[in-house]
Amino acid sequence: MRRWKMPARFVGCFLIAIFVLGMASGPAAAEERTVVGTIVRLDPAEGVLVVRDAAGASWSYKVEADAGIDLSAFRPGDRVKVSIGRATPLNMITAADLLRKGDRVEKAPPY
Repeated sequence: MRRWKMPARFVGCFLIAIFVLGMASGPAAAEERTVVGTIVRLDPAEGVLVVRDAAGASWSYKVEADAGIDLSAFRPGDRVKVSIGRATPLNMITAADLLRKGDRVEKAPPY
């Protein structure tokens, strides 16, 4: 019975391709994520903020008590920019993204 041997050049190219794909996806995941939109729901007492972006998607946020973000400065209808300064997977299913120390909510210029 004859065994098939994989050429060394093929294995080398395969390993290089895997390495390159891994490097390409790594830095992008660590970047800040920013959403710009209009506040559609706001509850400063509970630390809840819902923003609808230009595409119509709603983004829910829960502000942690020690985040240093004062939601009382905002009103429904305000245009804001919400920035999460740490890696957050876009495909993670949660009720709301947590806003922690270092994250920001700031007024955005009108369209």
